[in-house]
Amino acid sequence: MGKIVLFMHVSLDGFAAGEKGEMNWIRVDEEIFDFVEERIAKSDTALYGRVTFEMMESYWPTAADEPDASKHDKVHSAWYKRAHKVVVSKTLDQAEFTNTTVIGKDYAAALRQLKKETTGEILLFGSPTTAHALLAEDLIDGCWLFVNPVLLGKGIPAFKGIKEKQSLKLVKTHVFRSGVVCLDHELQR
Repeated sequence: MGKIVLFMHVSLDGFAAGEKGEMNWIRVDEEIFDFVEERIAKSDTALYGRVTFEMMESYWPTAADEPDASKHDKVHSAWYKRAHKVVVSKTLDQAEFTNTTVIGKDYAAALRQLKKETTGEILLFGSPTTAHALLAEDLIDGCWLFVNPVLLGKGIPAFKGIKEKQSLKLVKTHVFRSGVVCLDHELQR
């Protein structure tokens, strides 16, 4: 059975993005890219909310084709093209996208079925609004958070609408030279 793992950069004060969705505060470098690539290479399913998917879709399919494409651009672009993409959206038309499934209003049942049909991790990339909805439905099994050494003060919270305590178990940590700390947790049920 597959597990949905939230993969998100967060500020030290718990925000996934600035007030207008800005993410220019996120620290990324080759060390982080290599670390992330190692884990996502083990998964073949990516989960997105509509906004994050549209951002990814506007970049990753052709990122490797650019003359100045980095090693990371080439590797992640190849992974993105072959990964099965699942998008939670009431407005997107599935027919417009390759290797993509769009799930509308009955997303909770569809994702429970996807988990039954999948082995390994289903990585939920960013998508804070979708993460809030999935947490409310008890669909997220783990959190892979990259805590950035910055205080935003306000913005889009990484976690919102939690109705009751959810215990987590710390599985692994990793500290990067940039000061970013990766926290890998499993939800305890």
